[in-house]
Amino acid sequence: MATGVVFLWFSFFTLLSFTASMAKITPRFPSSIVRPEQLSAVLSTKNQLYKTKYFTQILDHFNFNPKSYQTFQQRYLINDTFWGGAHSNAPIFVYTGNEGDVEWFAQNTGFMFEKAPHFKALLVFIEHRFYGKSIPFGGHKDVAYSNTSTLGYLSSTQALADYATVITDLKKNLSATDCPVVVFGGSYGGMLAAWFRLKYPHITIGALASSSPILSFENITSPNSFNNIVTKDFRSESENCYKVLKGSWDQIENKANQPGGLEALRKSFKICKNYISVSSLEGWLTTAYYYTAMTDYPTASNFISPLPAYPVKQMCKAIDNPTTGNDTFAKLYGAANIYYNHSGTATCFDLADDSDPHGLGGWQWQACTEMIMPMGGNNKESILPESYWNYDNRVTSCKLTYDAVPRPNWITTEFGGHDIKRVLKRFGSNIIFFNGLRDPWSGGGVLENISESIVAIVAKEGAHHVDLRFSTKEDPEWLKDVRKQEVNIIAKWIAQYYQDLAHLSS
Repeated sequence: MATGVVFLWFSFFTLLSFTASMAKITPRFPSSIVRPEQLSAVLSTKNQLYKTKYFTQILDHFNFNPKSYQTFQQRYLINDTFWGGAHSNAPIFVYTGNEGDVEWFAQNTGFMFEKAPHFKALLVFIEHRFYGKSIPFGGHKDVAYSNTSTLGYLSSTQALADYATVITDLKKNLSATDCPVVVFGGSYGGMLAAWFRLKYPHITIGALASSSPILSFENITSPNSFNNIVTKDFRSESENCYKVLKGSWDQIENKANQPGGLEALRKSFKICKNYISVSSLEGWLTTAYYYTAMTDYPTASNFISPLPAYPVKQMCKAIDNPTTGNDTFAKLYGAANIYYNHSGTATCFDLADDSDPHGLGGWQWQACTEMIMPMGGNNKESILPESYWNYDNRVTSCKLTYDAVPRPNWITTEFGGHDIKRVLKRFGSNIIFFNGLRDPWSGGGVLENISESIVAIVAKEGAHHVDLRFSTKEDPEWLKDVRKQEVNIIAKWIAQYYQDLAHLSS
């Protein structure tokens, strides 16, 4: 059974190479990915936690021409099982949807569900426009994604305005005007949660922004940061593992240049009988390293791919396996098998599979317009070949794809980022920034407290938004402690809100 590679389209913050001069492969943001054969099992439980509803949303919040008043159906999921009700001003927990199907994010965000009984909270997951089933222009994705005149309505600023509109209308319909709202998000959703608190403080009392690289923009975070952390993750497990990975690229190139070399590589890595190139093979391997580092969770997971606990350690064990001797390709295959075939069901791997089961393709547009996050650079110590971030390559790619020119400074102009500690201390409040230092995206995260109420929680062993995952009995104490800290901070926000509400009512 062929196991597909789902890395060949976009997601979080980055753009795959369209030209040979660009980096061979770049990671996307954490988005949740599941293989097609796993999708039915995941979705079979989708209605156990949430009810699906739709809100008639306006196309353009920032223009008053006739076209702006077009509407589309925006999906949101809701669970009122634990809600204390409007009469008691019980809180509302809102997840600010990511760049994909909101059902999948809801299924993988257990923190809100597990803490809802404690807070007697209403749970709401709002889908991001242009993703999942929240497609403008009649719900027709081929129309909505057809050109820049339609895709122009896909932006983080419009998405935040969507969330503000949905929350305001929902509270009105529930007669819950005085119920406090706390927003949550991981990855891009975490960025949106933090930005929502800054832009709409009258709607939300606080935000939990997990693994939110809001500093991964020009002249703030080094383009080498992501790959430096990936390298550090693997090197910390084994120096031999690090050396094998670092030296493997030349061996792949040398093998491919020999007569029959590509066919030999195909057999070594059990690639299905389809076209194979050096770049596709290198991209396949790099994808495994990136996502394994991102999801280096302390417990077994099925978030991006079925993985054992501490998968980076398991990859390095495969590389260090003495039975493979000096066969580098056998070592690499063993490592890749941890990511692509931990379940043991795949007989070969399809490098041409570009399936997008969770509809994340819209990120390509965002990565060509506002989400210009310099990354993909590699220094001499990297496990990947030395390379440099080149903005001009991004411009060339985006012009070829969309005839659109990126705006690299817009996000920091709109939301800030430069001198963030000085700036946010003056006007921001009630934001938790969680980052795990094994997460490659943590290099662009907020890692220090900004003020008494804008708090950074940093976990040395943490991976990508591990705090938002469903808890398990195998969770380590540090992870339990992180969640306790978050609960205590949110409880203080809500208590202070109730005090202020009582004071104003007296």
